[in-house]
Amino acid sequence: MNLKHRLLAILLLLPMMASAQSISSAQIAQFKSLPKAQQEALASQYGVDLDALMGSGHASSRPQPVQVVEPISQKSEQEAAETKAESDAENGDAKNSLKPFGYDLFAGKPTTFAPVTEIPVPAEYTIGPGDVLRVQLWGKENQNLELPVSRDGSISFPDYGPLSIAGLSFDEAREQIKTRVSEQYIGVQASVSLGELRSIRVFVLGEARNPGSYTVSSLSTLTNALFVSGGIEASGSLRNIQHKRNGKLVGTLDLYDLLLKGDSSADNRLQPGDVIFIPPVGKRVGIDGEVYRPALYELKSENRLAELVQVAGGLTSQAYPQRVNIERTNNDFLRVIVEADYSQRQGRNALVQAGDTITIPSISDITGQYVEIRGAAARAGKFAWMPGMRVSSIIQNLDTDLEPTADKRYAAIVRTNPKTDAVAVLNLRLREAITQPGSEYDLQLEEKDKILVFSDAGKVSAGESGGNYTRENLFAPVLQRLKAQAKPGAPEQTIRISGPVRYPGEYPLPATRSLADAIFVAGGLKDIASLKQAEVARYTTDEKGIGQTRIIDLDLADAMAGSSAVKLHSRDTILIKSIPQFAQNRTVSLKGEVNYPGQYTFRDGETLKDVLKRAGGLTGNAFPKGAVFTREKLRQLEAQRLREAEERLQGDLLGVQLEGSSFGGQNAERVKQVENLLDDVQSSRPVGRMVIDLASVLSNEDYQSIRLQDGDTLTIPTIPQAVSVFGEVQFPTSHLHQPGLSVDDYLERSGGPTRQADEDRVYVVKADGSVMLPERSRWFGGRDQQLEPGDTIIMPIDLDRLNQLELWTNVSQIVYQMALGAAAVGNL
Repeated sequence: MNLKHRLLAILLLLPMMASAQSISSAQIAQFKSLPKAQQEALASQYGVDLDALMGSGHASSRPQPVQVVEPISQKSEQEAAETKAESDAENGDAKNSLKPFGYDLFAGKPTTFAPVTEIPVPAEYTIGPGDVLRVQLWGKENQNLELPVSRDGSISFPDYGPLSIAGLSFDEAREQIKTRVSEQYIGVQASVSLGELRSIRVFVLGEARNPGSYTVSSLSTLTNALFVSGGIEASGSLRNIQHKRNGKLVGTLDLYDLLLKGDSSADNRLQPGDVIFIPPVGKRVGIDGEVYRPALYELKSENRLAELVQVAGGLTSQAYPQRVNIERTNNDFLRVIVEADYSQRQGRNALVQAGDTITIPSISDITGQYVEIRGAAARAGKFAWMPGMRVSSIIQNLDTDLEPTADKRYAAIVRTNPKTDAVAVLNLRLREAITQPGSEYDLQLEEKDKILVFSDAGKVSAGESGGNYTRENLFAPVLQRLKAQAKPGAPEQTIRISGPVRYPGEYPLPATRSLADAIFVAGGLKDIASLKQAEVARYTTDEKGIGQTRIIDLDLADAMAGSSAVKLHSRDTILIKSIPQFAQNRTVSLKGEVNYPGQYTFRDGETLKDVLKRAGGLTGNAFPKGAVFTREKLRQLEAQRLREAEERLQGDLLGVQLEGSSFGGQNAERVKQVENLLDDVQSSRPVGRMVIDLASVLSNEDYQSIRLQDGDTLTIPTIPQAVSVFGEVQFPTSHLHQPGLSVDDYLERSGGPTRQADEDRVYVVKADGSVMLPERSRWFGGRDQQLEPGDTIIMPIDLDRLNQLELWTNVSQIVYQMALGAAAVGNL
């Protein structure tokens, strides 16, 4: 009954096998040992798929691979610091970039302690307790048996007793099983394979990344255990990994043999209780430069330079072996440098020592038989040079060999004197050189010439790379060389050009020393340039050797035609003058009641009367007295006054707020008043109005003429019918003009003054912008002062009640003038 209950429990758990590995192989083996009829009956009773359980008709399901180690992409900060400190101590700060060789191969961190089982089983594998043999029988009888090796080293065949196989190799055990089947089962053949393997526990100690005890497969080797443990610390040795068993050294593993030669002969298999001990790293040598694997290497038997170079992968094709640099510490503990000629036997046999840093230099760049193109060329770089070569030999087509942004008119050839190393610059008319090969423009090239192809600023858009190939950028190192090589008797060969040329700046002195060539180098003249005259400022010395500046005037047209006798000298500064008032588009705007309003361009010295005459004069509805004439310069001055007033008011507001309640409740009222005034200043917009009498401008010959400036505006309104009242009145508004009404009459119609009004300072802004100040204000007495249509009455604020009377009075006037100027334009 006990066995039956166990089998029932097994069957009840079988449906869950897909989700949980809760059934042991021994329990499944017990179920399989039952007679076939009983297996089918139990499987049918509990709804178990017998084929899936027994594996008949298909191979056993393959176990999912387990990722035992997760590789790490980078070291921890602490480990990186330790490695850097170690590298610094052994090889000096200059070679901190070298990394120890080989440690990244096993670098990782364990993700599980499950044994690795996905390892091929060799024929010489020794069978032991815990292993499972899979036996497939076919022929007269078909069965799949899984036979575990018991602790006494035997397996149990159904109905035929145990078979002892412990200590046998896999091949020997397989032959014995086949023999037993052939003897006991008539007409049946057997196929034997290993199922689950036993696990063993080993120890990984010393300079391991994660030292400790690990459970691994019985097929595992030293490298398998190193991989599971996460690899070796940078402080551990890769060349002397010790394999110990029962306290005795079984063998050593040199990982360099595996990494560099693929030799795994020393990668021994592990047995239960084995110890893998990683001792500290041995002597290290760094090798850098032109080798295929620059790194820090641990020495073992490599005591000579040739052996170390071989470990580092050998020399590259760019190596220069004749002067190998070896930096080492001498007996006095000083860092010294020695050299070895690796091309000689003695150099290859040079001894290397612990802590050495060996640098294999590279061959120099191409040193001869070349010419070079720099700048806006489609294929910039170095090209082979041959005697007699010309510019057209390299640049054959202006469209395909140059970038779209290139300047196709001009290029420069920088030539170095092979005897003195002095540089000189030849100007090249690029288009003529390419379109006329072999001509005088197609200059012959010499060895090491550099052709500078510049970009055309008119073709370069914002952000394009062609903007880096300007004359300023490409000529900068050339000018530096020219200045550096200057000496007495050989002055600096540079000039400077300014004015209306396309690319003003500093340039090499042209070989022809002509002004026309200098202007050609600078991109040519602009249309604004004057051909009448130009200046050359020349720095010379007098008889006493004192420096002085001489100004030379010349006719630019003659210089461009080549008929000028003036030749350029070192450090000359050329000034190209502009045509006075060239293409200056000065305009005045006429708006309102003009027969032909619009924007008119005026000549130098032309007056407002002249332009109005060109515009056909005024219409019949024009109101000349209300004409508003504004000027941009005056608007800018008003804007400046507003900014100054705003700054001063902000400071005074802060002062009033800091006074607190020292004046009782009046302080809050003063603060509010100043804030309102500050708001008025900030909201005011400058107008730039200049008061004129337009009627006198048009009809009075003695009236001062108004000379126009660029940006002037004249607005002529229609005949108005209203008188406006602004300021501190109860209801600021406009009233229909009625003959006979005085200032006080209009003030009364606006409700009279407010409590903050200053009645003694009432003033009237006339329609033409002028201001009339009544002699005094008699509110209830009435006045005889007659007003005209378009006039504006202003009732100002009483500033005597506030602090800073003078300041706020001035500010108030500024604000009101700004507001009135705008209001006058809008109300006329």
